Amino acid sequence: MKFIELARQRVSIRSYSDRVVSQKMLNEVLEAGQMAPTACNYQPFQFVVVKETENLKALAEAYPADWFAEAPIVIAICTQPKQAWHRKKHDNRCYADVDAAIAADHMTLAAADLGLGTCWIGAFDPKKVRKVLQVPRSAEPLILLTLGHPNETGRPKQRKPMNELVRLENWNNE
Repeated sequence: MKFIELARQRVSIRSYSDRVVSQKMLNEVLEAGQMAPTACNYQPFQFVVVKETENLKALAEAYPADWFAEAPIVIAICTQPKQAWHRKKHDNRCYADVDAAIAADHMTLAAADLGLGTCWIGAFDPKKVRKVLQVPRSAEPLILLTLGHPNETGRPKQRKPMNELVRLENWNNE
């Protein structure tokens, strides 16, 4: 499949079947995250894979949506800001979140290519996630990524037209 077709096909899935995701498929999704580019190749993140029912239930307290509890796997993507590249000469901006987001995007696209569904979640209680997953203070839970065989086709994508997103040469040229 061409990349643009895969990008168009990928949607957020909020309903999962009880079909087991094979270890081979999970490994492919994780490898896609591992292969994602990062600033200076520092790779300042960890992936916490949650599959056990009791742990998934405890994690659902951090994001109490009914559909979330259906997901057979949740991957918590945690950043390690002190291990990330920082733009020191100008504003000291930390790139840990950017690097983790690229990894998450690679995982969502790899999952879609395998016929799996994902949903990227940021609206969770990080204190609860930290406690359930025993995330150390040196790391920050950034994204919860559900993963499983879809039970739905997902909502159609709504995207702004290109002329609202693209500027030529400078901000003032549309």
